Amino acid sequence: MFSKSRINEPGPKTAGTETDKPKAPETALARPSSDYTPPSTPKVKPATSVLSSDLLITGNIKTSGDIQIEGTVEGDIRAHLLTVGESATIRGEIVADDIVVNGRVVGRVRGLKVRLTSSARVEGDIIHKTIAIESGAHFEGSVQRQDDPLANGVTPKLAPPVPQE
Repeated sequence: MFSKSRINEPGPKTAGTETDKPKAPETALARPSSDYTPPSTPKVKPATSVLSSDLLITGNIKTSGDIQIEGTVEGDIRAHLLTVGESATIRGEIVADDIVVNGRVVGRVRGLKVRLTSSARVEGDIIHKTIAIESGAHFEGSVQRQDDPLANGVTPKLAPPVPQE
């Protein structure tokens, strides 16, 4: 009464032909093995390094990560995110993408985003792209805005003119 017909196959099926074999399903993600690259695993952001309040460091600190200082540092600091705790004292230059000062800094501060909280005490110049100074913060120095404050403050000089004959 009812018959099954296959639309995609033009002729009758014969036993033993390749069309009898089941085909593996094709997916949009199927690629030749030589072109396949596995998805990269997401990078895990390392935890913030914390220097405790009983720590005194004499020397420079450089990291590409985040650091929170609660103790005393006598030297320059370079980091991605730097948080100066309320009990911290830093004597040296600070260079970071993002700087939050809650404690004391004696030296130059250079950062894309600089924030002085109400408990901050800064004695030195601040070079920034954006700055926020809360009411109650103590600041002695100059403030200068630059598009790239992380560049060592060196402005490129033009070559001297070549005398023409």
